[in-house]
Amino acid sequence: MTALPPTPEHWLQPAIHPVYARLLCAELVRRGFSAADITAGTRLDWDTLHADNRFLSFEQFRRLVAHALALSGCPWLGLEVGINAQLSLHGALGQAVAASRHVEDALLLCQRYMPLRQRIYGVAIEAGCAPCIVAIEHIEVPALREFMLGYLTATLLRLLEAVTGQPLHALVQIDWPFPAPDWAPEYQRLVANNRFGRPRLCATLPEGFLQRPNLSFDNDALRMAERECERQWQQQQQGGSVTQRVQSRLARCTGHYPSIVDMAAQENVSSRTLIRHLREEGSTYQQLLDTVREELACWLLL
Repeated sequence: MTALPPTPEHWLQPAIHPVYARLLCAELVRRGFSAADITAGTRLDWDTLHADNRFLSFEQFRRLVAHALALSGCPWLGLEVGINAQLSLHGALGQAVAASRHVEDALLLCQRYMPLRQRIYGVAIEAGCAPCIVAIEHIEVPALREFMLGYLTATLLRLLEAVTGQPLHALVQIDWPFPAPDWAPEYQRLVANNRFGRPRLCATLPEGFLQRPNLSFDNDALRMAERECERQWQQQQQGGSVTQRVQSRLARCTGHYPSIVDMAAQENVSSRTLIRHLREEGSTYQQLLDTVREELACWLLL
């Protein structure tokens, strides 16, 4: 799949659950930075970021990551953040993975339901004697590519270690789709065998690894978690929550924004009902409109 170009419509759409931004913030706090340091210049509010579960747009997340890289002076920061990711961060998907029967089942769940948590990358599973996990890049992010791929890969390996109860440092080979950086030795903290300058991000697993059992397999818990994943998936296929649908429509506008009456008509409800639904989700139409206008203006200036 070809990555999308950096256009406002794509960068301003809801793209990632704020829990992944919070994990990045937690890493910066561990490094001694204050909340004010971490959010300076990002146009993100610390309290809102840690209390609101509305998806961030990719542009909002991009600003936070770019600032974090400059603040920390650590170009391999994505690895550091991903290494600390826990299954509980991934919501219903994490619960389903934790209860799945085998490694292959866990990875297939990730392949299907990863968009419930973020829409920047996907994964594909290639079976065979030496099975592979391959990254699918949905958005072009040249300046942040190393951070994002490092974050994704470290998160997936931690997930697999949680499922199998086995360290993977010496068992997995990772191909990175960028030249070896000066700090390439840092990548050996994740796995011992790294190859750079490859055509795609690919993690090669040991033979037979997909059939390894999950230590915490629980069929009842799995059914419950899969039902919740499927409910969220169906909602997402219909455009997501009311807030996400409204935000997505506003992000697609060029020059003219609909009134709340017009937006309510697109939702097939009255304006009063739309106001109530947005309030129940912790937002207002004016807040969403102001945010999209501000994000678009700043994106065009950049």
